[in-house]
Amino acid sequence: MAEEGSVKMFLRGRPVPMLIPDELAPTYSLDSRSELPSCRLKLDWVYGYRGRDCRANLYLLPTGEIVYFVASVAVLYSVEEQRQRHYLGHNDDIKCLAVHPDMVTIATGQVAGTTKEGKPLPPHVRIWDSVSLSTLHVLGLGVFDRAVCCVGFSKSNGGNLLCAVDESNDHVLSVWDWAKEAKLVDSKCSNEAVLVATFHPTDPTALITCGKSHIYFWSLEGGSLSKRQGLFEKHEKPKYMLCVTFLEGGDVITGDSGGNLYVWGKGGNRITHVVPGAHDGGVFGLCALRDGTLVSGGGRDRRVVLWGSDYSKLQEVEVPEDFGPVRTVAEGRGDTLYVGTTRNSILQGSVHTGFSLLVQGHVEELWGLAAHPSRAQFVTCGQDKLVRLWSVESRQPVWSRTIEDPARSAGFHPSGSVLAVGTVTGRWLLLDTETHDLVAIHTDGNEQISVVSFSPDGAYLAVGSHDNLVYVYTVDQGGRKVSRLGKCSGHSSFITHLDWAKDSSCFVTNSGDYEILYWDPDTCKQITSADAVRNMEWATATCVLGFGVFGIWSEGADGTDINAVARSHDGKLLASADDFGKVHLFSYPCCQPRALSHKYGGHSSHVTNVAFLWDDSMALSTGGKDTSILQWRVV
Repeated sequence: MAEEGSVKMFLRGRPVPMLIPDELAPTYSLDSRSELPSCRLKLDWVYGYRGRDCRANLYLLPTGEIVYFVASVAVLYSVEEQRQRHYLGHNDDIKCLAVHPDMVTIATGQVAGTTKEGKPLPPHVRIWDSVSLSTLHVLGLGVFDRAVCCVGFSKSNGGNLLCAVDESNDHVLSVWDWAKEAKLVDSKCSNEAVLVATFHPTDPTALITCGKSHIYFWSLEGGSLSKRQGLFEKHEKPKYMLCVTFLEGGDVITGDSGGNLYVWGKGGNRITHVVPGAHDGGVFGLCALRDGTLVSGGGRDRRVVLWGSDYSKLQEVEVPEDFGPVRTVAEGRGDTLYVGTTRNSILQGSVHTGFSLLVQGHVEELWGLAAHPSRAQFVTCGQDKLVRLWSVESRQPVWSRTIEDPARSAGFHPSGSVLAVGTVTGRWLLLDTETHDLVAIHTDGNEQISVVSFSPDGAYLAVGSHDNLVYVYTVDQGGRKVSRLGKCSGHSSFITHLDWAKDSSCFVTNSGDYEILYWDPDTCKQITSADAVRNMEWATATCVLGFGVFGIWSEGADGTDINAVARSHDGKLLASADDFGKVHLFSYPCCQPRALSHKYGGHSSHVTNVAFLWDDSMALSTGGKDTSILQWRVV
């Protein structure tokens, strides 16, 4: 509703009054329609990989691309050409992936999600073409429960069958004629977690599933599934059976949480050979190579081991500790191997030469994001205590640094030479962006620091906390020396967002109870006169409440539905990050109710932050639980 000189919007029944600038007031009407922005976003690069809790999700395709997933994106990455393509058919986290024997068709399974309106998005399997990226089939809408955690194509008889396991209490195994989108049969698999489901490579009627304290050998006959339990006889039954592969003769090899390799004779459910203690800790990955040798990857010991045909150790190499335990191993060209790790990295190398980093990701929820003021670089930080400066050109980290506390927010000094990082404990640090050395460390309160922001002239630093206060510092020596000037108190809830005026004369804050307050940095006093701030030009637009941005809110929105907004530097575009996995692109100013936007998927549920590069060539967004960073080209 519009009143004299202001507009009121309601969030959860609370009125939020917003000031209309004088130049817009005479012609402003709530009834005019907003225009869609003339630009669009195109997904350019995806940083990250989901290795922390998913398996067997990395393969080399004949095109020379490796295929893997993170968030709701399946990534096809050509290492030679340094190019990525993206399959974007999913609407929430992908949990599993399988490649058809034709090496073109791919199946990916996803978790259950919810729409913005609260409607359930059912878990399902999508079958797609890795050359054209077109969706061929969608299986199991309304059939699977919670998530699809395993998929596998049959390897003989033209690969016309697909098996899948969901995450219902019974972990139901189903077999599909995928081209007809028809379920042929299903059966309760286990009330414990199932980690692998795979068809036998030469016997089209044989399947194997394994997971927590079980391995089952299934046979598919006359439209029904029957299972035999793997017998451990005199061998100790492991807590988890973690991975399975097949040798040319038809033998089945499994790796378990005790570090053992078991060989199960062809067609049987008995162990014919044991390699005890192949790894110290679990065997997380197994891969049978083209030449018949076997490679295994270890969890705790982080070793990649090459085994001879008599199961003697031919060679081994240890993955550096920073990359984390091995999660999956895939064969590349020649003797190249690709290794996915539980710390969400992908490595390339061989047992002879060792491994180097190809893809690096964060490993926990991501909140902090800031674009460099004058370079094609940006910084991310999160719950994993990692602060990372990325280069948009090389698409690799320039540097990474581990700090003592989980990080929540980041902001560059206008010179670009110093970076402020806010943590969840009330501590915040200044880092040198060239050397990544610690310049200073300060503590304000003991709650999380949700925003750290230097003024455009570089003279002030505002630190917004969950203790409802904003701490203001004066800044000298290009951001290297700060001294506390005072604190701004007046909010009755935690600080969420903050923007500086272009001339650095004041700043505006949003809080958890949807208040908009204005502040004088010199005195740390609230500016209560509407006319003093009504026509202020703002250097940035990251506050989610305000006249220039209120069109981002949909009908009946909850004030926590949108986590972040960012205006492009040319002032024409506004991007928002929401709780439903979407990045939206609006025209700026966005001051008509329920403005029109372009919507982009790729993240899973919570998109935590969004920013434009200094030259507006790209936008960046960070995922919460999905730990990914998506880089969008502005076209």
